[in-house]
This record gives sequence, structure tokens and C-alpha cells, in this order.
Amino acid sequence: MRLLLVGHGASRGSALGRARVRLPHALDVAEQRISAQEVSGELERLHEAVAATRDEMHGLRARLHGALAKEVGEFLDLHALLLDDPELLLGLDELIRTGRYSADYALRLQRDRLAAVFDGMDDAYLKSRMDDLDHVIGRIHAHLQKRAVDTHGVAGEILVSDNVAPSELAQLQSHGVVAIVTSAGSTLSHSAILARSLHLPLAVGTVQALQRINDGDVLIVDGSTGEVVVNPLPADLQEYRARLREAAKEQRELGRLRTKPTRTKDGVDIALYANAESLDDVAKAHAFGAAGVGLYRTEFLFLQRNELPDEEEQFRTYRDMVLGMSGRPVTIRTLDLGADKADRTGLTLSNEDNPALGLRGVRLSLARDGVFDTQLRAIARASSYGPVRILVPMVSSREEILAVRRRLKRVVAQLQKEGGHALAEHLPLGAMIEVPAAAIALHGFIDLVDFLSIGTNDLVQYLLAADRNNEALGELYSPLHPGVLRLLRYVISTATEYKIPVAVCGEMAGDPRLAPILLALGLTEFSLHPATLLELRRVIRESDLSKLLGRAKLLLQARDRAGIERWLKSAVA
Repeated sequence: MRLLLVGHGASRGSALGRARVRLPHALDVAEQRISAQEVSGELERLHEAVAATRDEMHGLRARLHGALAKEVGEFLDLHALLLDDPELLLGLDELIRTGRYSADYALRLQRDRLAAVFDGMDDAYLKSRMDDLDHVIGRIHAHLQKRAVDTHGVAGEILVSDNVAPSELAQLQSHGVVAIVTSAGSTLSHSAILARSLHLPLAVGTVQALQRINDGDVLIVDGSTGEVVVNPLPADLQEYRARLREAAKEQRELGRLRTKPTRTKDGVDIALYANAESLDDVAKAHAFGAAGVGLYRTEFLFLQRNELPDEEEQFRTYRDMVLGMSGRPVTIRTLDLGADKADRTGLTLSNEDNPALGLRGVRLSLARDGVFDTQLRAIARASSYGPVRILVPMVSSREEILAVRRRLKRVVAQLQKEGGHALAEHLPLGAMIEVPAAAIALHGFIDLVDFLSIGTNDLVQYLLAADRNNEALGELYSPLHPGVLRLLRYVISTATEYKIPVAVCGEMAGDPRLAPILLALGLTEFSLHPATLLELRRVIRESDLSKLLGRAKLLLQARDRAGIERWLKSAVA
């Protein structure tokens, strides 16, 4: 019987396949006691399962390349850290030794204990980390049962689940899963962002999916609308094939834009930069005609390792990135560890009460001056091979930029004194605007920077006090909030007043649907994932900038999200 389920489109694309239903993870383990003689054997079985889980995640990490090394790697790093958490491991050992429970039942008891602790937390971010703990415990339990962790698929399958972890996505796709349908989840979650990077169709918030879809049902998934057709009729299949033909046609049309300028209908050139984490991204940026690298994330060099990368390793990495851009500017962001970016080198604090507002970004760099000096030396040396800009994350005050400038000046002077380095005469220094205080107080330090980059992901969640990974907040996290747009306008107009280049480098810049809004606010530089660069170029080439600027006043007068969406609809009509 045909059935139509409607969720939220989180990653565009259409897929046809058979359903594989994965029920929510639960440790349905009966209580089992063991004798004193069995304790050592049960401890050994547990430790072998933990070791196997650790090896499995290290193996997954080693197989990641390009953007995935950063996107998926962060979550694997976090899961690896949880495996080393003494609260988890010592509690398990104690339950087996003194409680005389089997390893399986001890795992369930410890999971339930920790769940109670997480549920009692006020901080939404920390509370949401229980999902990561469940994922790790599920892997340990699978190894205790000597079975494979369920992240495989058969070619042509569509996974139907309550949710999906970012660390699973690449593995699922590589094993043939063509789309994912979840009963929970958010269009703004890390999983959704990664699915879009992988071009893997994803429908989230499909509430009745687990109740109404059975294993083996044929599904059609539309990742744009969130519609899921169960047991489609011939008319549905015909419509699906038409969508595929239209998508293929669109890709051919986009391909013709590779060498075209990013110029509006009224003749204004807009700069499109690429966010990059690897030389693969650089190759794509070249192929799609990016103006340069607008954001190169350096923290992936520090993740999933026990030792800090030395100056030579960092220098070679940055140099190769600069050489790969063949004279186009490369913006290197200094270390942005902390918050949700796990670290095994001991740089970050392991037990911060609120890591999202803790020692991260430039705060961490200034607190670890030896590490910061090493990174600045490597970046300065890389400037010998092409234009380099330095971007400082998480800036909140004039004092921080002054401290970075002094440190950079001292590092450059040391390198010049050493000799043997053909450093650039000038290393532009920029600030990321992601802390609301930095945006509001921009006049107080804009004289110290050469450029600005607005990180909308953090700026929006800090401004709205809404964690974008917290599903309970629903649509509260949204860049289409009057306060967000007014603050963006203020930053862009202030930068224009001081003749300072400004770009947007968050998810907002990579969403072609929102381009008319950013253009109307006066933005002329975008930095985004290479995968959506051509789509954004097409939208910009179809836009009349003078008309959008003329309608900016109406946009800023909007009182709510609905008003902004009405403006956007009329702007593209």
C-alpha cells in the first residue's frame, strides 16, 4: 500500500531503494551474575571489547581523506576520548569486580548511571553529548557480542533510523547506502551539514518513519522536500525519473559556469572563496574558479594524535596549500580547538563546565604561547611561496588582537634575524566575527585588522542563545532572525566604512537560497565549501545587485522570520 511521509529536507537529492530499518539503540540485556572465578575472564572480555572498539575507530580515522578527515574526524576523536574516560571504564571494572555482574549487564548499568547524570545537566550542549556516549557504548556492546557494528549497507539501500551519527555517514555511503531517513534530527545538525558535503540525500524529522516503514519496503526519498514515498506507484516512479533527468541537466548547466565570472546582472563582481581542509579541496577550488581560500582550518593537524605537530610539519602543510593555489590568496585560520573539537594532546581543558564558552580559539592560543609561536612561525615561512593571510578565531576584544599583533611581529623579527627565509613583506591579519561582543564593539578594534570574516555558525548560536545541535530547540536556531540580519548589516557596513574587506565563511554563505539576503546587506565576498560554489555562482549571476540593495531597508524592517522569508520569496520572483 502506498504511503507518503513528510519530514524535513536536510540534504538535497533523490534516491530510490529498499528500506533497511535500524531500530533505536537500546541495551536490552538481562541481569546476569557471575562467580568469583569468572571475574578475571569477564574483565578480560570487557577490555578486549574496549580495545577492539578503539582500534576500529582509529582504523576509520586513518581511512578518512580530504574534508572528511576534518568533518568526520572530530566526532571519531570525541568518541576515542570517551573510550579513555575513567568514569566509564573504572565504573565498569568496579561493577564486574564487586557487583559480580557480566560485562554486558555492567555496561548497561553504567550506561544508565551516566544517562541519569547527563539528564540532570542544565547545559544543553553537555546534555546532548549522551548521544556520543550511546554510540561508543553500542560499539563496545557489539564487540562483546562478537558482532559487527551496524554501519554497513547493501548497494541501493535506504537507511531508516531514529538518528544517524556524523561518524557513520561516510561509512554508510561507501557501503552503498543511497539515502537516509530519520525520525528525529535537525536540518542544522552536524550530520545534516556533512550529508550535504557528501551529496547524500537526507530527510530528517520523519516522525512516523520507524512505525510505518518495514524492512524491504521500496522507498523514494526527496532530500529537498523531506518527502518519503513508501511502496511507490508507477506514477511516483515516473516522477522520480523526471527528477533525475532534471538533476542531470542542472549539473551540466552548472558545469558550464566553471570558467565564468561571478558577476551580477548589473555588472558587479562578487568574490567566491573556498573553505578548505586538504589539497583535494584546493583542487576543487581551482576547478570551480574560486578566488582563493577564504578559510583554511588548521586544527585537523592537532586532532587524533597524542603529540603536537612541530614547526616543520605545519610549515610543509601550509606551504603545500599555498603552492596549490598558484598565486591566489590563502587565508589560514589559527588553531581553533576547544568546544566540540576534541583534542588528545592536552592543549584543551578536559573538564570545562561550558566548553562552548571556554578556553577556545584565540584564548587557547594566547594561553599556550609556545604552541602559538610555533604555528605563527610556520605560517610566516609559508608566506614565502604565495599570498597568505592570517585569520584569528573567537576574537572578543581589542586586547586580543593587540596581543596577536605583538606576537606576530616578534615571530617575524626572529625569522628575519635567523636568515634564510624570504618572508612576505606584509602578512595581513584578520579577525573572525563570531562573538556578538566583537560585532557590537567592532569600531573599537577595526583599525588593527586588515580584513574580517564573519563566522555565522557560532555568531548565530551565541546571539540567539541556541545550540544548533540541540534538537529540542527546533527552528529557534536560524540565520533568518531579524537580530542576526541587523548585526550582519552593521558589521558589513562598518567594514565598508573603514574600507576593510569582509567575507562570510559560515554555512549561511554556502546556502544559495540565502545569497540574495547577503547581497542586499552589502556583502561582496563569500567563503564556502567548494561543493556548492557553482550553485552560488549561478544565483549571483542571476541577481540584480542594485535592486537588492534598494530593497535592503524593507528586509531590515522585517519583524520576524516569516517576514524575512516573504522578502526572500519576492526577491527571487
